Amino acid sequence: MAATIALIPAALVVLVIYVGCMLWTIRLSFTSSKLLPVLDWVGLTQYERLFGNERFLIAVKNIFTFGVFTIIGCLVLGFLLAVFIDQRIRGEAVFRTIFLYPYAMSHVVTGLAWQWFFNPMLGFEKLGHDLGFTNFTFDWLINQDMVIYTLVIASIWQGSGLVMCLMLAGLRGVDESLWKAARIDGVPAWRYYLSIVLPLLRPMIVTALVLLSISVIKLYDLVVAMTHGGPGVASDVPAKFVMDHLFDRNNVGLATAAATMMFITVAAILAPWIYARYASVDGGRA
Repeated sequence: MAATIALIPAALVVLVIYVGCMLWTIRLSFTSSKLLPVLDWVGLTQYERLFGNERFLIAVKNIFTFGVFTIIGCLVLGFLLAVFIDQRIRGEAVFRTIFLYPYAMSHVVTGLAWQWFFNPMLGFEKLGHDLGFTNFTFDWLINQDMVIYTLVIASIWQGSGLVMCLMLAGLRGVDESLWKAARIDGVPAWRYYLSIVLPLLRPMIVTALVLLSISVIKLYDLVVAMTHGGPGVASDVPAKFVMDHLFDRNNVGLATAAATMMFITVAAILAPWIYARYASVDGGRA
């Protein structure tokens, strides 16, 4: 009873602030609010404008491209790093720290660091010139077709450490007798991990997939620090679209419509995962 009473303030904060703000945002998306919120009703007008806005469509395309390559890259690299550490190598704690350290950095720091690396006057291109490769060019940061992939590289560098930790925890829970049996049967190491270990890591893979997907949808800091959405709108994303229209363009109605679409996307990702997780628990208890 005492524990329940102690949790009441936190529950009220969640209900009033978080849930209340979400409902308020959704309500404003059905209004004609500009600089300040108004409580009129314009139906789906803001959503029609939103999906007719070329910049928003480019932002959606960018986040889709970014998400596919980032999630696949983080899962593959994180799994390989986990397999590497799982070999009981010397200095395992040091390697774990090195691989996880980028995840501890903020997106702003990551973006600024990789902005320097990709800067033609400071980073990889200048290094190539200093080494004597005078014709070497690496202008992805100012190339409209390639700039989104600079964000992908920076994000994989930062996020693969988290996946490594999840995968490593799963690998340490795999019965060692499976490895011994596979070796006796002459199963190659790559086939052992692909056919035996990966199916056993399904809960970790799903968790990593959900966490990465949510981080992709709310991508903002990395873009602002690294490209500021440029060149032009070549690296624009929905979160930046929301912030720009909310604070710079004074269009609260359109901004909240875009924010609502982001919320629906997150809910669509979380709902199946939550249902599968808790439905299986309830089913097991039954």
